[in-house]
Amino acid sequence: MDHRLFWVLASVVCLLSPPVHSLSGQTYPLTDEGGLGRVFDGIGGLSGGGATSRLLVNYAEPYRSQILDYLFKPNFGASLHILKVEIGGDAQTTDGTEPSHMHYENDENYFRGYEWWLMKEAKKRNPNITLIALPWAFPGWVGQGKNWPYDFPDVTAAYVVNWILGAKKYHDLDIQYIGIWNERTFDSKYIKVLRNMLDRVGLTDVGIVAADGDWSIATSLISDPHLNDSVQVIGAHYPGTTTVSQALKTQKKLWSSEDYSTFNDEVGGGCWARILNQNYVNGQMTATISWNLVASYYEELPFGRDGLMTAQEPWSGNYVVESPIWITAHSTQFTQPGWTYLQTVGHLSQGGSYVALTDGYGNLTVVIETMTHDHSICIRPPLPPFNISSQNATFQLKGSFASIKELQVWRSHFDFKAKKHSLFEKLSPVKLKDGSFTLNLAEDEVYTLTTIRTGQKGSFPEPPPSARFPKAYKDNFDIRNPPFSEAPNFADQTGVFEYYINLTDPGPHAFTLRQVVTERPITWATDADQTVTVIGDYRWQNVTVTCDVFMENVKSGGVFVAARVDKGGQSVRSAKGVFFWVFADGSYKVTNDLAGQTVVAKGVSGTKPLDWHNLSLSVKGQSANGMLDGKQLWKITGLSSPKNGWAAIGTHTFELAQFDNFNVLAE
Repeated sequence: MDHRLFWVLASVVCLLSPPVHSLSGQTYPLTDEGGLGRVFDGIGGLSGGGATSRLLVNYAEPYRSQILDYLFKPNFGASLHILKVEIGGDAQTTDGTEPSHMHYENDENYFRGYEWWLMKEAKKRNPNITLIALPWAFPGWVGQGKNWPYDFPDVTAAYVVNWILGAKKYHDLDIQYIGIWNERTFDSKYIKVLRNMLDRVGLTDVGIVAADGDWSIATSLISDPHLNDSVQVIGAHYPGTTTVSQALKTQKKLWSSEDYSTFNDEVGGGCWARILNQNYVNGQMTATISWNLVASYYEELPFGRDGLMTAQEPWSGNYVVESPIWITAHSTQFTQPGWTYLQTVGHLSQGGSYVALTDGYGNLTVVIETMTHDHSICIRPPLPPFNISSQNATFQLKGSFASIKELQVWRSHFDFKAKKHSLFEKLSPVKLKDGSFTLNLAEDEVYTLTTIRTGQKGSFPEPPPSARFPKAYKDNFDIRNPPFSEAPNFADQTGVFEYYINLTDPGPHAFTLRQVVTERPITWATDADQTVTVIGDYRWQNVTVTCDVFMENVKSGGVFVAARVDKGGQSVRSAKGVFFWVFADGSYKVTNDLAGQTVVAKGVSGTKPLDWHNLSLSVKGQSANGMLDGKQLWKITGLSSPKNGWAAIGTHTFELAQFDNFNVLAE
């Protein structure tokens, strides 16, 4: 038993060794006398917003299943209660684009992307998991020419409802909650239209979460009864553990429907521990959802490693079970949605917080955290100063819990000085006399005390060691029935690149990779005006990128291969690198930027649309040269920046184009 854990027997204190001499402390009642608090809705992770699970699907077995077990398997790891996913909208939504189920108005396909697969894998492990969906962006046709989804609310609602119906029809997935438009203005008329359409097609059980931004919708709910009837949950993002009086007045469920977004080291674990408790203690929020679920995207993209765990090397099989997984387990393994918070929750006298929940059938779970300020800073919002010191805390069980004789004990202790951390360690049970127990709480600890006996710190053999992306890599896209619509390791940053069967060319280019977005989407971030997908090792400097290309836009088509691409995600518009372009009008250019403004070479290429050409770009030091169909077309020197970055392919505009026999060789 841990030396700081002991119990109180009436007025006689039996100390465990070594003895604890200070008995100063405060007593905190835990009782259901006088009623209970709010119903607990769960703890979850968010895949998307965007492309945050992109690399996960490429892992070989058994590693992919192991990662999924750490996330979703009950009584094993994070044991998540909720999975929230992006409804792909063909647009950049933080770390990449996710494909839409309707690229075009007359197009429906419910097998694109990887969110369907991920929801099914989660459900396979936890049949009771709550599924939530939210759009970040929309295909351009939804706005009918405007970068706005609300002018035609029936069109937007039908687009979203189709996705929910498709989830059930093609994957037997019941979506329980649907959002409006991530972190963007809500529209009351649209929310009412969406509610009406859901009800008309029999989706009366699907709740609307609004508005996935700040709390401002609460005022509108109070003043508009029809809107109030349409919304089931108020969801706020990064609320800093606090809510507003108007939200409480609505008496609706309050959720932190996106939170965390913090680098997943031990300070990230501390952030997660603090907000999981204090979102309820301070803000009465009954669900907290982490952005993101798992960091499965190139780390140099925005918000690298801001997931509950890290799985960003499918080529090696390496993954890392980070501290937020075990902090999650402190709550998720010993509670379930439908449990109820006690009213007796709060702050400890010397800093820290505690919550308590019951299933209503005699079970009790108490979670205590004493994370210090500097070891629990989240990425946003700013954290006001506070102090925490070690303390004795006595908990007195009353009401229906007074007869509990023993509680199971799990502890995490962060030791930032020694850099030795003990995570989710099972200690000896604590025995209660007269319903009382005392803990000697140090700084930076998390405790769970519970009647539930099924907790487990799951484990697998160590995964393979970390390794860099292979220096020699090729893909001919020759796969007749691909398990996913996107080729492994390509990370779309504007546009969508999908496997394609080229029926017009039954020869060597029957199976290709095709860019399919033909008009600018209703964007969430600042998508580029060009389409681009990146691949490889961001540290690559000297590299040769070769690819067959096929322009389908007869009048103004253009495609490129690139090296040393230095930006993606929300910064993709300003990406620099070495870009080798050819155009349908028979010209070429070489630019230092994706926007195509910094031209370092140009001339006649003789390239034609609807014909295959082979492009090869070699960059070494400050020199670069380009080959077209096996012949050198240009050579330049004096390249000063960027010095490293990904390989990439893409198109001049939102246009159809095909790529085949991609090959990269790095030094």
